Amino acid sequence: MAAVVLMTFSAGILFALGLLHLVYTFRGPKLTPRDPALRIRMSEVSPVISRETTMWRAWVGFNASHGMGAILFGLIYGFLAIVHRQLLFQSPFLLVVGLAMVGGFFALSKVYWFSIPFTGISISLACYVASIVMSRV
Repeated sequence: MAAVVLMTFSAGILFALGLLHLVYTFRGPKLTPRDPALRIRMSEVSPVISRETTMWRAWVGFNASHGMGAILFGLIYGFLAIVHRQLLFQSPFLLVVGLAMVGGFFALSKVYWFSIPFTGISISLACYVASIVMSRV
């Protein structure tokens, strides 16, 4: 039971961070540049890969898809932990994929982000690893 609670908590943290990130992408100024001129310039310049978008539109899209990925992880791993715990905890594939995802978020948050997501993801990773350990005891 402890493994299920820890995995659900790990998934819930990523779900909450993803949902908050998705909301911040489309509502309010949290993910906009502090310099208004930068946002204007981002709306005018295309990335090298394509002239069909702007850096601003790409920024919004990357932030939205990033939040959606965290939400999806939280929903799937939370669901599996609660409804299909045997499938989850007996599947090396699912456990490694989940660990790679949370570990990837951990590395990105350490290198590129700031303290709040890093702290949340660190707790999520610790719960994830602890859930695997507890499922083996």
